[in-house]
Amino acid sequence: MSQNPDKTPADTPRRMRPCPICSKLSTTEDYPFCSPRCAKVDLHRWLSEGYSIPVVETDDIDDPDTDTFTG
Repeated sequence: MSQNPDKTPADTPRRMRPCPICSKLSTTEDYPFCSPRCAKVDLHRWLSEGYSIPVVETDDIDDPDTDTFTG
């Protein structure tokens, strides 16, 4: 397979994938989304921390710097 030196990666079309919001086929203009609406929905989820990973706090770890028990 020979490479065309005149073609740059920007010239090659992207493979259309499903929109991560509504699963419709993405468009070239709004890639990886299908429309500006889905791009805004995704942005809102990021800004409202909808994509955050929940953290489980554990209190069973003894920290000698904060342990004030002297008994």
